[in-house]
Amino acid sequence: MRATEGDQLVQHGRVVGQQDKVGEITQVLGENGMPPYRVRFPDGHEALMSPGPDCQVRHPGEPGH
Repeated sequence: MRATEGDQLVQHGRVVGQQDKVGEITQVLGENGMPPYRVRFPDGHEALMSPGPDCQVRHPGEPGH
């Protein structure tokens, strides 16, 4: 998983009916775009995340995003 600042981190819901959480990557702390990432969510909450298999990175300008 590689990301740059401004990408979105999508954490898929783990339970049926649970919405995906989408946040903006504001800081990449690993080397060459690797985790951990500082992520800001729409409610203003910020977290330091090392995403697992339930997450994906969306890059701005990707088709369908």
